[in-house]
Amino acid sequence: MLSNVQAWVHPRAVIGRIFPIVLIALAMLVGISAKVMAAEYAALVMDARNGKILHSSNADTRLHPASLTKMMTLYIAFEAVENGEIGLDTLVTISKNAAAEPPSKLGLKSGQKIKLRYLIRAAAVKSANDAATAIGEAIEGSEAAFARRMNRTAKELGMSRTTFKNAHGLTASGHLSTARDMSVLGRHVFYDYPDYYNIFSRTTADAGVRTVSHTNSRFLNSYAGADGIKTGYTSAAGFNLVASAERGGERIITTVFGGRSTATRNARVTELMDLGFQRAPNRVAVVKPKRPPYLGKAAGSAVMVAGTQDAPSVASKIIRVTINVTQSPIPKPRPMRTLAPEDETMLLSMSNDIFNAVTQAQQDEQVLALAEAATSQATQVLEQVEKVAQLDAPLEPSPIKTAPAGLSDITPKPRPVSLQLTNVTPTAAVMPARALVAQSGPEIVTRISTSGSRHWGVNIGTYGSEYEARKVLLKTALTELDMLDGALRKVVKSKRGYQANFLGLTEDLAGMTCRRLAARGVDCDPIGPT
Repeated sequence: MLSNVQAWVHPRAVIGRIFPIVLIALAMLVGISAKVMAAEYAALVMDARNGKILHSSNADTRLHPASLTKMMTLYIAFEAVENGEIGLDTLVTISKNAAAEPPSKLGLKSGQKIKLRYLIRAAAVKSANDAATAIGEAIEGSEAAFARRMNRTAKELGMSRTTFKNAHGLTASGHLSTARDMSVLGRHVFYDYPDYYNIFSRTTADAGVRTVSHTNSRFLNSYAGADGIKTGYTSAAGFNLVASAERGGERIITTVFGGRSTATRNARVTELMDLGFQRAPNRVAVVKPKRPPYLGKAAGSAVMVAGTQDAPSVASKIIRVTINVTQSPIPKPRPMRTLAPEDETMLLSMSNDIFNAVTQAQQDEQVLALAEAATSQATQVLEQVEKVAQLDAPLEPSPIKTAPAGLSDITPKPRPVSLQLTNVTPTAAVMPARALVAQSGPEIVTRISTSGSRHWGVNIGTYGSEYEARKVLLKTALTELDMLDGALRKVVKSKRGYQANFLGLTEDLAGMTCRRLAARGVDCDPIGPT
């Protein structure tokens, strides 16, 4: 009985012994969780003009890029449009996979059709995951195939430490990149597709189903010269940003991974941007990055070596084939056709006819020249006759003079053939010039005014540099020559950048111009009188 009592232990004593162990375990779990939640920091500052690195910190560590991934999605979309794989107005059918993507999203439904241009705007401005997936599926047929193309393109761009698993950037095993690689990608987006780059500076955009706002509007509105590029956030990645700004011809690209919040990330990017502009030289030769060769879908096609014509098994081997042209022979010249005897006779006859026609034309020109000379002489004679007819005083008879001796038998010379005075009737052709003026009265010369009501204009976008704005104005003027002929091209500097405007239009012409540009996918806003 006593032994049983001694063996019994009070529950409180047990809890007292276990409680410290539990506390230690919880502390360890909290520490591990904190390390997971606190994303690793990395940063890089680059002079975009020549790619020189001005500052780096942990720039080659592979981290979660989050929605910075969409820069590659959009880069490939621009490439596909430019090379005719797909059009901006192509209707894309939304799949169940794209519609099921988590936020941030545009809210597209499965089976819904929407133009590619709206998906691009939603992915670039709102960072919509469903739009990014739909872009990848529209270009390559599936998200997996598009991811393979993303990795192939990354390799061509020199992004050696980047691996993509999807088109949107949500956390996935092995989906990693570095601050250096993302800076390289941002530089290529700017230089390789300048006509599309302005989309990253829009604080709002029409995404077809609704108007979306930029995820980076705070930084774009607060930092002078900022015009892009892309934000990214997941709990694993933290707050990421690839930013670009231009001041006085200098362009800096700054990339930050692992920000603790939007505010602290933007503050750090601002500091690094200022550092970049301080360290970058005022004048430097621009060395654009080499644009990779276009490979398209063909380079991503797989050739099945093992297996049958049925669906390949997991063990099947897949190889990629790249065909290089080893020689380009010059084509043989087209064989000359031998003329038959009757063809030669026909050609000879035709050459004789051509010679006779040319000779006749030359003779006709000579006759015409003689006729013009005779007409000129006749006109001069008629003018002399007119002067004689207009004398007011009657002619006095001249005294009869006797010809000197020896001259009475001289015969006068005949009248010149060119002088014809018979049946001359006064017409308008021989009337004095003053009489014609008196009859017709004063002549008033007028012209149509072209300056009335031309106080309107149109704006076709805001750009990061004056050069870009003038380039777009010139390109638009050439494509819409019938509408904008005579319009004044003017670049106006504002806080947001350089506005490209056409001025000197009527209200109707401004409206018609915007409608035509909108039909071509160019943003256009009328500018009223100020």
